[in-house]
Amino acid sequence: MLIVCSHCKKSYEIPDDRLRKLRSDINFPCPACKGNIKINIDAASINPVVPSEPSSQAEEVLLTGEALKKKILRTVGDLPPMPQVAQKARKVTGDEHSSFKDLADVIETDQAIATRVLKLANSSYYGQAGKVTSIQQASVVLGMKALNEILMMACAGSMVGSELEGYRLQSGDLWLHSLATAGCARMIAEEKKPALADDAFSAGLIHDCGKLILNQYIAERNTQFDELLEDGQKTFLEAEKELLGFDHALIAAEVCAKWQIPFNLIIPIKQHHNPGMSSGNELVNIVHVADSIALMSGIGAGRDGMMYVMDDRALESLGLDSDQVGEYIGRTAEYVSKTASAF
Repeated sequence: MLIVCSHCKKSYEIPDDRLRKLRSDINFPCPACKGNIKINIDAASINPVVPSEPSSQAEEVLLTGEALKKKILRTVGDLPPMPQVAQKARKVTGDEHSSFKDLADVIETDQAIATRVLKLANSSYYGQAGKVTSIQQASVVLGMKALNEILMMACAGSMVGSELEGYRLQSGDLWLHSLATAGCARMIAEEKKPALADDAFSAGLIHDCGKLILNQYIAERNTQFDELLEDGQKTFLEAEKELLGFDHALIAAEVCAKWQIPFNLIIPIKQHHNPGMSSGNELVNIVHVADSIALMSGIGAGRDGMMYVMDDRALESLGLDSDQVGEYIGRTAEYVSKTASAF
């Protein structure tokens, strides 16, 4: 018998012989979203049961505000995680006593990630096409800093490469936007706050992971979002807060804490749309400006792309003017074009 979850639409085939052994209706949690699925035994003996679609009004009451947030955090283990190899590698590169072999040993624990790292290391962007045959060789030839950057891109690419119906992002759009923000954030940091360059790249790469988390809930409310945004008076961020009770930046910060992402990266993830709330945190200002520049360049903009405004105080804090912003737009587009080709 075919069972379909009314919440996430995942379908499951349950053998009829198992159902015949049941004597009463049963409820069980959906393996994908943990929502409740009910099987009616009387109906099951005749036809497959497809649970009815809950009304949008009932869904809103059940899945908004704290109730929705608690559900997300409770099921965080089912969300696309930042691979553990990236977290371990970050610790290795942060240890001055670590060797190239230590980093290579960490990367090689994940075959899929190791393969992507080698592919990137051999791309024309890094000037080593066809020369790098092992992770340890990549460490020596490129250096730990470049290898860690490649590793972060490989891990993030596996996390943010899917299509997001709620945000109207095609497959790969969020990845390109994340790459643009990361590259631009590093450029700005290298020129304005060199000590923050590595963290700026990392924070920029995962700043929008909250969209992965909220996508299904926004897709369920597409009509409501369209109606709320129709007159152009509200930003998409405001619509998220009104219809869900929080925005993608806030839920991303809470989930990243569970992923054990370093706290100094969680702050810019949480405040990248509201740098004024971060008490002058320069990493927040850098990621905010880089995110805005990536959106202005049109890279992976999606449904909400042009609904945000760059904070003048963040620009002023970094000593940037409109001419420099224009230069970063061009440099960011060039960086994405060269880097993305390696994928």
